[in-house]
Amino acid sequence: MNPERDFFGGASIGRNEDEVWMEHAVQLAVAAGESEEVPVGAVIVRNGAIIGRGRNRMQERADPRAHAEMLAIDDARETTGGSRLDGDTIYVTLEPCPLCAGAILLTRIGRVVFGAWDPRLGAAGSVFDLLGSAILGDVRVRPEVFEDRCSSLLSEWFRQERR
Repeated sequence: MNPERDFFGGASIGRNEDEVWMEHAVQLAVAAGESEEVPVGAVIVRNGAIIGRGRNRMQERADPRAHAEMLAIDDARETTGGSRLDGDTIYVTLEPCPLCAGAILLTRIGRVVFGAWDPRLGAAGSVFDLLGSAILGDVRVRPEVFEDRCSSLLSEWFRQERR
């Protein structure tokens, strides 16, 4: 995990704008936690508007693929009527796993902004770096937006689950 790595991409995207969209992802993460799901939320943004939303629903759907990112991608594809999300930005509260990183690459999302690192399955630079592979695609990554808040949501949820 190297927060100094230049993931930021694009001078036109400012920290405040990233925080505005990440706030939407955080609210979805809170809703996931309240539904007894691991609290992860994601939104996909195109031209200043949310085109896809998702929160973890793995328990609800009894489906290990029902990650926030996957559901946000499905929602965005329905919204746009296409299979590709060229250049769009996904905001997610937890670093994408290999499954979600693969979907991000295949749909051609151009930018990933995430909150907390995932030291177990992260695929944006912590454990794996699928999103940083020039061979696989050209995805710009910005980590650690609301990192403390996103990490706290997860830590508190897991603490409650262990009780």
